[in-house]
Amino acid sequence: MKIVRTLTVQRPIDEVFAYLQDFTTTEEWDPGTVRTVRESGDGGVGTRYHNVSRFLGRETELTYVVEQVSAPTLFKLRGENKTLVAHDTMTLREVGPNATELTYRAEFDFKGLARLIAPLTAPAFWRLGNQAEAQLRKVL
Repeated sequence: MKIVRTLTVQRPIDEVFAYLQDFTTTEEWDPGTVRTVRESGDGGVGTRYHNVSRFLGRETELTYVVEQVSAPTLFKLRGENKTLVAHDTMTLREVGPNATELTYRAEFDFKGLARLIAPLTAPAFWRLGNQAEAQLRKVL
């Protein structure tokens, strides 16, 4: 399952990148996030985050690890728990002196029995993507 959203914000690319690279900011813009805590690292490759999210009325925990950083244009993380692997990729492009285009791509690979119900959750993931896009527009 994939969710891709692209938006343009009126902020310099360096500011947008710095905000997103601090993945604890998901508490401000990801409507499913209950809390995100950095466990180790400085935001660069190998940094670990503990994320608690609420989805379809249930809380779930994921450990995210930063896989790739290419400031100020690319930030990739991999999140995992016993039923899911998530790949989050944020690609930024300067489109003006104080304007940045952000493409946020979230891919979800379900494990085990969760694979069987994954197609039924697609509408909820789609709504979550729409809500995250709206929140990103507000905070950025």
